[in-house]
Amino acid sequence: MTVAPILPERSEWTVDDLGDLPKDLPYELINGRLIVPSPTALHQDLCVCLLLALGVDCPPDLMVSIDLSMQVDRRNEPRPDVVAIRREHADRSPVPIADAPLVVEVISPSSVFRDMYDKARVYARAGVRTYWVVEPLHERMTLTEFVLGPRGEYEAATHTEDLFVTERPWKVSVDLPALTARRAGLLTRDGQ
Repeated sequence: MTVAPILPERSEWTVDDLGDLPKDLPYELINGRLIVPSPTALHQDLCVCLLLALGVDCPPDLMVSIDLSMQVDRRNEPRPDVVAIRREHADRSPVPIADAPLVVEVISPSSVFRDMYDKARVYARAGVRTYWVVEPLHERMTLTEFVLGPRGEYEAATHTEDLFVTERPWKVSVDLPALTARRAGLLTRDGQ
């Protein structure tokens, strides 16, 4: 029988408090709030598909990972769904957010506000140049590409439900209709 860990009650967390947590506990710290996500298999499948799309032409000095802790500041240690990092950080966690040219979040029903606002502000303040938000909750999946503007806030560069092609931070294409069809197929009981 597995027993869930009892987490200390705190109204505000910092990265210093994270050392008290079990080492295998997946957590995020966003604006001092401790979040313990529990993604679905559909969510993780989509993250892997995005990781594979990003990996096709990934430059040799970078690598793409899923669910990796990113070091931002005392009140923030997010775990983006997909992130590009410098290869030199392949064996460490958390990774400095300054070395992440791209962060991707896949919206889930419980993360809409957090991914669209809280995390976007954290990533923008940290200087992440490109931020993608993938919205799989509607009939047609969408991807919005945000780029860091001159005032340090994200500006929408692209929003599509079709084939997404970009050069930021390298040449990548994501076939959103194919991902939408994949999701629909996974949701049917007979798999057809």
